Amino acid sequence: MNSDLNWLLFFQPIVEGETLVWWEMLFSGLLWTLATSAVAGVIAFTVGSLMGVLRTTSSKPLAFLGNTYVEIFRNIPLIVQFFLWYFVVPEFIPALKEWSIEQDPTFVQFLASVVCLGLFTASRVAEQVKSGILSLSRGQRAAGYALGLTEGQTYRFVLLPMAYRIIVPPMTSEAMNLIKNSSVALTIGLTELTFRTREMGEVTFAFFEAYIAATVLYVIVAMTVNRVMALVERRTAVPGYITGGK
Repeated sequence: MNSDLNWLLFFQPIVEGETLVWWEMLFSGLLWTLATSAVAGVIAFTVGSLMGVLRTTSSKPLAFLGNTYVEIFRNIPLIVQFFLWYFVVPEFIPALKEWSIEQDPTFVQFLASVVCLGLFTASRVAEQVKSGILSLSRGQRAAGYALGLTEGQTYRFVLLPMAYRIIVPPMTSEAMNLIKNSSVALTIGLTELTFRTREMGEVTFAFFEAYIAATVLYVIVAMTVNRVMALVERRTAVPGYITGGK
């Protein structure tokens, strides 16, 4: 089968007479994938950290708010959330709908994708942050209060610095899942890597070549993230620390 694969296709023009070739088209899709994942990652880490903290506070209303957020976003399929943010939400906010009509469709698709993917992933990050905080010994929280710190200061200066270091390994999986989940953005028209791969296959009928190339690119990106996070884990590891203490 290898002899039938036409790898030179990647260097052929997309449209006869133009200079843009297929590998450039796939690369542009990869850039959208990376941009979507990066911005969504910032949203996920910020919102997820906040919700994770709320779920471990002594305030029942705040804990309820954090738990409700996680249950809602974690239990609705990601593809449904994409449709809700792109097609449904603007219908209920006239000003947003008018604004989106005036904008470049690609930018609107990108914005909807990063918001949807970021808030969805935040529910998973919140679980990791909660687990990291609860794995710390109760004495650390008590020590913060004994020093005269407020609850917010105790989280900022005592609990979160330790919790973040503990949850680096599971956060590695979340980062890789975020990149893979970005492919769902093709359902609302964002021209990310999977969208471009499908487009190449449908135009050239070279589905094997297109999807093999996309697979290689996804693996390279995912493994790069994995190695970077492994380095972060080694640099931030707490020597001799054992989770689950009381």
